[in-house]
Amino acid sequence: MEFRIGGLVEWITLKKNSSVWDKNVENKDTWTVPVSSETIENAKNGKWDVVLTPIKPVPKDWFPSNLNGVKVLLMGGGGGQQGPILSALGADVTVFDNSKKQLEQDEFVAKRDNLNIRTVQGNVQDLSVFSDESFDLIMEFVGGWVDSLLPVWKEAYRVLRKGGILLAAHNNPFESVFDLELLEKGELVLRHKIPYSDIRDLSSDEFERITSDGVWFGHSLHDIIQGQIDVGFLIAGFYEDSGSGYILDDYIDIFFATKAIKV
Repeated sequence: MEFRIGGLVEWITLKKNSSVWDKNVENKDTWTVPVSSETIENAKNGKWDVVLTPIKPVPKDWFPSNLNGVKVLLMGGGGGQQGPILSALGADVTVFDNSKKQLEQDEFVAKRDNLNIRTVQGNVQDLSVFSDESFDLIMEFVGGWVDSLLPVWKEAYRVLRKGGILLAAHNNPFESVFDLELLEKGELVLRHKIPYSDIRDLSSDEFERITSDGVWFGHSLHDIIQGQIDVGFLIAGFYEDSGSGYILDDYIDIFFATKAIKV
């Protein structure tokens, strides 16, 4: 699949983040380590959890009561984690990710544990490879890694069937108002306005240093929440989570997740 290049910011973001996440796989980042065969066997026996955020499992009642045959799309969900578990539960799983090596993690688990998982490399802002109303459930992980959320919400809405469910992970924009390099040192220094962009708001020297971990965007709560509502979703669930690894964990849960339904 060829990437849709909607502008220089999108092109830089796609190229940079694809390379970063390929390297994250080599470095065994938390979000790139495949689940074990034991985890897959437990899932087949009804003992399972999946996460959208670092620590808290997604509530079981956010999923259909029976996942057998449910068509699931993981947007930015490579890494051999959620996809294989849902496949072990009987779901028809497609993993869509910008990183080739992240997709290879899912392919590894699928081959190891005899699971049926489809992997597709591409940009979550363009799901044109999929037909309208192709899926029953979407899990979306990539909000902060894309320059604009509206295309993500529009595409998710388009490929979901009526009554379909979108489970999405988010970062509170509060995280992005601070000077990142000082934040990593435990210093809370206000610097940026929201919406935030690594590309727009950093000097060239800072950009080279900071984006070694990927190009990041701090979206407004309006774009995160109202953006889903504007394309037609009904927000039906919400929870917060910690685990940023920064001093902010002492003050606020930076991560949150939403459940939305296509009405």
